[in-house]
Amino acid sequence: MDEDWRRRISIHDISPREYMYFPKGILEQSKAGEFSLIEIIHILLAIGALGISFSFALTKNSILWSLMGYDIDFNRLLDGIPYALLGVLTAFIGHELSHKLTAQHYGLWSEFRMYTLGLLFSMFFAITTGFVFAAPGAVMFRGEPRIFEEGHIAAAGPTMNIIIGGLTLPFILFSKGLFSKHIGFICIINIILAVFDLLPLQAFDGMKIITWNTKVWLILFIASLILLILILPYITLVSTF
Repeated sequence: MDEDWRRRISIHDISPREYMYFPKGILEQSKAGEFSLIEIIHILLAIGALGISFSFALTKNSILWSLMGYDIDFNRLLDGIPYALLGVLTAFIGHELSHKLTAQHYGLWSEFRMYTLGLLFSMFFAITTGFVFAAPGAVMFRGEPRIFEEGHIAAAGPTMNIIIGGLTLPFILFSKGLFSKHIGFICIINIILAVFDLLPLQAFDGMKIITWNTKVWLILFIASLILLILILPYITLVSTF
């Protein structure tokens, strides 16, 4: 069967049929802001798994860090969970839901689906090494968007990350204290994700934006690079819980 009609706008670029089944009758055109029960469940599970992963990374509680002389401290781990969840909500969930809501704005069926293997690997990698390989899932959508609609959908995710990164940047540059460090962590996650996602590589949002409008891509990419340059001197300081 010809499947050229299927468009997939996501950093992961994974189709529903490739890793997730859909019950019959749920692919109707969705309204803006509408979430199904299965989607809500997937979002909550993804938030929980990534929150756990980033809490291990943020607090340096991992097997690798323990071998390097850092004691495993479960109290520090618990203290880091709220900030890890904030980072996940803004950077990853905010990114994917921006894709979703933009697609729904154009009348396309659109829902988030978690990637179970990716989430399990994220937690395993964080617990063993202290680093996060974030592959929570992707927003799937079905329809035939026009080129500018496809470009808008692709740009929505990294644009959200740039906005959040810019709004939280002053906490790194001009503020001191524990609270500012944690908000700075949110800033760093968003900016790094934006730069990564805007790379002009196949299956990334950057390439999809270029296909629609090279000038828009250039503006977004330069903005993300400027933010990255500004936070580079602070990454080591902020990432130390």
